[in-house]
Amino acid sequence: MPAFVVVMIWQFTAIWNEFLFAVTLNSNPASQPVTVALAGLGASQAGTDYGMQMAGSLLTALPTLLVYMFLGRYFIRGLLAGSVKG
Repeated sequence: MPAFVVVMIWQFTAIWNEFLFAVTLNSNPASQPVTVALAGLGASQAGTDYGMQMAGSLLTALPTLLVYMFLGRYFIRGLLAGSVKG
């Protein structure tokens, strides 16, 4: 079970952080992932609002952090399942 949880966590993280695939193949802004919207957040001709970008980055990272927090014990067990003492 822990090995499956590790694979699910890594797969969720990879899908959530997908940027290049979404930018190149998906031209509809309504169906692009949040990481694509984050790239243009806070950028304007007047300058860059770094506070807005950091707030957006925190909100974007929050689901991944929650997954790691709630499934962390399975993650560690799954990583150490194949290790051998000595």
